Amino acid sequence: MKKLYATKNSEEMNTLQIVMQRHGIPVTVTERGGTLELWLIQHGYDALAQDVLQNFKDNPPSPESLPTRRGASATRSLWQTLASQAGIVTFIVFVLVLLVYFMQWFIAPEATLHALLITPGGVPELHPSQPWRFVTPMLLHFSAMHLVFNLFWWWYLGGRLELTFGSGMLLTVTLVTAIVSNYAQWAYSGPLFGGLSGVVYGLFGFAIVNAWGRRYSALALPPALLVFMLGWLALGFTDLLMVNMANEAHLAGLLSGALIGGAVRVLKPNN
Repeated sequence: MKKLYATKNSEEMNTLQIVMQRHGIPVTVTERGGTLELWLIQHGYDALAQDVLQNFKDNPPSPESLPTRRGASATRSLWQTLASQAGIVTFIVFVLVLLVYFMQWFIAPEATLHALLITPGGVPELHPSQPWRFVTPMLLHFSAMHLVFNLFWWWYLGGRLELTFGSGMLLTVTLVTAIVSNYAQWAYSGPLFGGLSGVVYGLFGFAIVNAWGRRYSALALPPALLVFMLGWLALGFTDLLMVNMANEAHLAGLLSGALIGGAVRVLKPNN
């Protein structure tokens, strides 16, 4: 990340952040010793960010001058905000999971399951001649809550990783953690499972290891989120939740993601 601006004026910082986001520039704000700091998340926006910042300094708008957007303008503003939080791979997987959910529940349930389960028709044997099946279970979801939970964390964690390390890195982490978590779940419980949560925990593990000890890392996560995700993982191995969870996929995803994060940290110490 690159620091763009620092101020003790919270109103000024809030206005500048809104202006940056309206231009589709991915930024985040941190606080240090009473000073607010604006950080650019993705280096590819550096030139645009500098131009917007200089214009902001030359002609600083007041918060009241920022119009309330309605109708099409509000939709465009929302899209710009979402686009600034993620990249193309994040978006494609997000849409693909939604399409699969629609097919799975409303169009062709049996055909969708047959095509995407780790083994066709739910038979116990793996089919090495169909290698895509080691990945495709991540697209299946068995309840609306399951879907929303996973897509939220996919966008939050996957978007951050893609903006920081690029689309290729997100795709690599996604494929590796999907294969490892799906295989672990199959080995433990058989073929009748699905969900993006193994990959989500892989992204979570990557972020933990890569951001460890780096106060201003783009992948640094709030302590409350760390407690929640690890607590949820631990609860899954108890009978307290009273729901079926892919615990082995979660754990395998977390460990494989952490290993990739560690490798990237060693090979790219400045990221």
